[in-house]
Amino acid sequence: MKRKIILVCICILALTIFSSAQSVVITKKAVTYKRPKPNSEYKHTFVVNYPKVKASTPSISKLIEAAISYEKVFDMKLSEEMGEYQWLEVADYEIGYNKNGILSISLFMEGSAAYPDSSRRFVVIDTKTGKRVTPAAAFTNAIALLKMVIKAKDQEVAQAISDLKKDPENADAPLDDMFRDSEQYNKVSLNEFSISDRGVTFHHNYGFAHVAKALEPNGEFMFTWAQLKPFIKSGGLLSRIAR
Repeated sequence: MKRKIILVCICILALTIFSSAQSVVITKKAVTYKRPKPNSEYKHTFVVNYPKVKASTPSISKLIEAAISYEKVFDMKLSEEMGEYQWLEVADYEIGYNKNGILSISLFMEGSAAYPDSSRRFVVIDTKTGKRVTPAAAFTNAIALLKMVIKAKDQEVAQAISDLKKDPENADAPLDDMFRDSEQYNKVSLNEFSISDRGVTFHHNYGFAHVAKALEPNGEFMFTWAQLKPFIKSGGLLSRIAR
């Protein structure tokens, strides 16, 4: 009897560990930073909403927090915002997917200098290892997959130019030049992607100047799991949910 109880406890513990590895608990911790020498009345403070993670173990929790930290994802230092460089107003995040051992999260920053601006990044995490999932780890036949994403982008650009030219307000806008410059300086890649129940969305920033931001297309190219089946790496993280 005692042996049976021990076996039951072991099974419950194993199931608990497995379940916790399938998703993580994320709570928001808002921290308001006060600048010692604000350069305007609007720059006294900025707010950072940190995603605090509780995973299957403390060590994996720390790995995930490090992988999705604003400093890591945006390649910046928050300490610089306390000095002369005073752009940031708020940093926040949104959870897109958190199950099946996968965390898909987007982080964004909003601020202002000469004009308001924002930046957003997308990160996918393996919650079992705590590591970021790269395109190389998730997909196969990357060249063909990239061509498929580029084709979707080209279709979006063609449709955007057609729609914009119908508006008389855009008569003087150098639309063809804007998209040509974007093509040259903002190459499409597989690096920015997010996960949902439906499939994978690849994200592209056209990099339009602030004055033309309103003309910029969405830059989101969603493919269903069925469409992506030939490109999902066998045994990889995404193969768990691709169908």
